[in-house]
Amino acid sequence: MQRRAFLGGAAALAVTPFIGSSLGALAHDATPEASPAVAPVLPVTYTDDSGTEVTITDVSRIIPLNGDLAEIVWAVGLGGNVAAVDISATYPEEATKLPQIGYMLALNAEAVLSFQPTVVLGNIGFVQPPEVIEQIKAAGVPVVMFNPATTIEDPGNRLRKVGTALGVPQVGEAKATEVEKQIADAEALVANVTEKPRVLFVLVRPEQGIQLVAGTKTSPDAIIPAAGGINAGADAGIVGYQPLTPEALITASPDIIILQQGGYDAVGGAEGLLKIPGIAETPAGQNKAFFAYDDQLLLGLGPRTGELLMQMIADFHPELGVAPPAASPAA
Repeated sequence: MQRRAFLGGAAALAVTPFIGSSLGALAHDATPEASPAVAPVLPVTYTDDSGTEVTITDVSRIIPLNGDLAEIVWAVGLGGNVAAVDISATYPEEATKLPQIGYMLALNAEAVLSFQPTVVLGNIGFVQPPEVIEQIKAAGVPVVMFNPATTIEDPGNRLRKVGTALGVPQVGEAKATEVEKQIADAEALVANVTEKPRVLFVLVRPEQGIQLVAGTKTSPDAIIPAAGGINAGADAGIVGYQPLTPEALITASPDIIILQQGGYDAVGGAEGLLKIPGIAETPAGQNKAFFAYDDQLLLGLGPRTGELLMQMIADFHPELGVAPPAASPAA
């Protein structure tokens, strides 16, 4: 693969642009390492992130309403208890073989309840419509709600929270400690870098007409700085997710654009991206410095965050000579 250069600050940094449909994406078909077999200690009375006190007496039929929560349930050793998932649950592979309840932003209570859940887990603000949660609660099913992940501390914190709520706090703590060590090791690699590329996360869903950029209070705002980059969206004053416009791109002036793999493929790869007004005029567009990562991995800030950071560091800072995790072959 030819290497191109882009200007980051005062110096030119070498990057490998994302041109193929799979280069830069990690291999995610492996089953996560099994957690120690620990029987849940129940009942658990837990105050969730919405401030609601919930008593969980049975975790034999768990339904996570969001894919990132499904991955955490597997990480704490209770994947075998998951009755159904939403379509955003793409990891581990076992999750993709389970019955589906629909999409987290377009759910109905009847579909969830049809699987006779004993406990339901969801992310605040990422379960729609909101009345679905109240309808599930009204049916007598315990519902535990968590804040979505937006900080680099959240991968460990959410493992602890889910493990505690489901009666396996010791497994949650062990997994959290492991992930936090991986994150700390990755951050140490870029602690002294002097040239930090401006990195912009672009969310594209052409089938839904969605084109957004990420600023503060988003998961990319946590992961980009940890990988030794500057979140160009946050630096441009963007809060949350805002529409992608030529003006926003000019202000952000990214050296690198990162995307979800699904969005990158759906828009037509690098050539499709360059047709979006404003992208071709950015430093990233001029150098085709695009990197795509597995959707759930990039936005979930879950148990594989350390793996994602190592891949991003290899992509953002080739001068460090960091070997990335096993990657998919180039297209």
